[in-house]
Amino acid sequence: MTADEIPEPARRALDRHDAFEQIADGYECTTTPFDATVRARPAEGERDAAFEIAVRVPTLDAVVTDQTVGGAVATDWFETFERRLADAYHAADVRETDEPVLDRDDETITATFGLRAWSASSGVDAAKAVIDFTEGTYVQGVVPGYEYGEPVAGLLERAQQNGSADDAARGGMPL
Repeated sequence: MTADEIPEPARRALDRHDAFEQIADGYECTTTPFDATVRARPAEGERDAAFEIAVRVPTLDAVVTDQTVGGAVATDWFETFERRLADAYHAADVRETDEPVLDRDDETITATFGLRAWSASSGVDAAKAVIDFTEGTYVQGVVPGYEYGEPVAGLLERAQQNGSADDAARGGMPL
């Protein structure tokens, strides 16, 4: 998809949003270490645009550095991740959505979402919420007991720092 094919309201909304930067075939989300892109196309009816969100994350085995993840752990982890992503649209204020689709190879999982919002700006906000939900779901599902490489090591460190800061702000001790 070229920039000329993106509906004007969607292009303006994506250009204004701090989290997105235009690339050759859509917009890249710059606030996640994962490869997350948003593409907009004309929507039927009165809606400004339809949005396709694709988030590529590493498989558990691809990001573990100290050993190989067993087949049962890898399969159970993926199935749990897939089930949790079925709720991704709950993070976004949209009602017209497509079933999330996950494609997996040995090293990468690509989660694809589709949504239609009444306005382009609400669609862009919903796309960002789906990306954030996917990142958070991934981090929550990381299996303890392994050493992780990037980007997961950085995400886990950031989550731990944020949790410690939240505990300190409440006057409590981190666990």
